[in-house]
Amino acid sequence: MKRASAGLLIVISAMAADWPQWRGPNRTGISAETGLLKKWPEGGPAVVWKTQGLGEGYSSMSVSQGKIFTQGQRGNTQYVMAFDVATGKKLWETPNGGAYRERRGDGPRGVPTVEGQRLWAYSADGTLSCLETTTGKPVWTYNAVSKYGGSVPHWGISESPLIDGDRAIVVTGGRGASIVALNKATGALVWKSQSDPAAYSSAMLATFGGIKHLFTFTENGAVGLRADNGELLWRYSQVANRTANVATPIYRDGHVFYSSDYGTGCALLKLQADGGGVKASEVYFNREMRNHHASSVLVGDYLYGFSSSILTAMKFLTGEVAWRDRSVGKGSLVHAEGHLYCLSETGVMGLVEATPDGYREKSRFTIAKGERPTWANPVVSGGRLYVRDQDNLYAYDVREGR
Repeated sequence: MKRASAGLLIVISAMAADWPQWRGPNRTGISAETGLLKKWPEGGPAVVWKTQGLGEGYSSMSVSQGKIFTQGQRGNTQYVMAFDVATGKKLWETPNGGAYRERRGDGPRGVPTVEGQRLWAYSADGTLSCLETTTGKPVWTYNAVSKYGGSVPHWGISESPLIDGDRAIVVTGGRGASIVALNKATGALVWKSQSDPAAYSSAMLATFGGIKHLFTFTENGAVGLRADNGELLWRYSQVANRTANVATPIYRDGHVFYSSDYGTGCALLKLQADGGGVKASEVYFNREMRNHHASSVLVGDYLYGFSSSILTAMKFLTGEVAWRDRSVGKGSLVHAEGHLYCLSETGVMGLVEATPDGYREKSRFTIAKGERPTWANPVVSGGRLYVRDQDNLYAYDVREGR
């Protein structure tokens, strides 16, 4: 009995440490891990391993079942691939679309989404695949953008598929099929909705007023749909910049936050029951938080994110700014145990206390990087910090007492 209990604890611990999709377990950029370093040694935390073979691309990582999943491109092929958490050894790779080339950087952008023994990956050219996590064997695959009459946006499909029960949800940008829900086991269409061109944001789910919402951010703006059938509940266009809407929506207690850059700004919308549906009204719109290629995180009552190139702390419900700092430079961030893990475009990694009282940087170090910006979001999982720079993946030990 004791042996079984110990085994159960190990399983629960491993599940708690997983980062199975874009921005972690709940798509919030928040890790629930504890026992992490409050300050790093000079030169950074200990390197557990460094591996190569990821290829070109800006795809971040998902971590589950002792494996790291990401996407990359070599030659004329994009791949989904798996690496061993313990050693960094590549376990398998599976083709997922033809080459995607763009002057700011080639290759895939989206992150594989893992659930059980399956994962779903969306490549830069719109190829959508369901694969076995243990072998990489395809369950089904097709180009969803082409199938549903969409077009690949200027900087490539950057979305990470959203799993909702027995459905996989992606934006294709097709007329009458901009947003589609597919049977996750077969890829068959369940519902289709709207005609917005695709942008670069990944969707979120939340339940309000007894209705499960799907929050998306298309080229045309913020969109709220019923998750069960794709029916439009509301839309809001002021926060869209028509160039690159990238950040993931953030939801809490009947409020949803959207942000974009290119001089645009952010909006907080309040959801309200409206007959048998829901409507959204503006609480505020301002230019204090302009998320470009990375999303903010909501910690306590405050959002922390890069407003263009400036790290900013802003009160969620009012839009009031607590502080601004140039920090490590423009970049992306995640949160774990009271700290922001901030990765700049130039390979500087910073550890910053998540507090509205002022900017408090604890540590920083710099990785050796190539000519492309470090746009892949960092990941904190299982006591490790994972940082990707194109073909290279670094694993750092950020546990206390090691």
